[in-house]
Amino acid sequence: MALLEVSHLTKRFAGLTALDAVSFTVEASEILGLFGPNGAGKTTCFHCLSGFALPEGGRVVFDGRDITGRAPHALARRGIARTFQIVRPFRGLTALDNVRVALGHGEYAGASAVFRSWRGAGPRRAALALLDRVGLGAVAERQAGLLPLGMLKRLEVARALALAPRLVLLDEPLGGLAPEEMAGMAALIASLRAEGLSLVLVEHQMRVAMSLVDRVVVLDHGVVIAEGPPEAIRRDRRVIEAYLGETPEGDARAAGH
Repeated sequence: MALLEVSHLTKRFAGLTALDAVSFTVEASEILGLFGPNGAGKTTCFHCLSGFALPEGGRVVFDGRDITGRAPHALARRGIARTFQIVRPFRGLTALDNVRVALGHGEYAGASAVFRSWRGAGPRRAALALLDRVGLGAVAERQAGLLPLGMLKRLEVARALALAPRLVLLDEPLGGLAPEEMAGMAALIASLRAEGLSLVLVEHQMRVAMSLVDRVVVLDHGVVIAEGPPEAIRRDRRVIEAYLGETPEGDARAAGH
């Protein structure tokens, strides 16, 4: 059984259909790419999966339980965490305290042993361990508002991991990063999957993203137009046409939602 099952998910805004009967699955310890051009519906899909939007139709099942329409805090307790494209840390707090705040939002009973061990070490030690895990241990006491974007993206991941999730929804974690920072973030994402996490990746840096994911679901105008391994998606004519004549390798035209 898949860890996440999305069936016929539908969402409308003012009469416009943002998601039109979208269906896909996420397996345990898998990285799924959710890709598509501007206006495809990727962020709306994330909103529905993470409780920030209520779908008009369809069903979302996580770990065998129907979670359709649940609130974000309830989904976090179930084991679903999310990052955001625009990072919004508590800028007046240190990186350490940002993670400590996230640690206070409950624990999912089915979390992996490594995440349970971090949380069981006490708030400060657990937060430090999470910062070390994402490569930010050296800046734990630095004010978040003074950190560069690359570090803020990693802090966003640490805050998501503080919820002890089984599934993490990553919204453009590579966006705005320098090539060296992208490589480091990609390595971090791959290592999380190696530790047993499942991840759904929305990203417009397609060259790097395609090398990370196990499978790809492509949306266009709220409809799934292709699904399969990265190699097949690169050659799919529907995908190429959706990206306005450019292959999914083209970073510039793939940017946005």
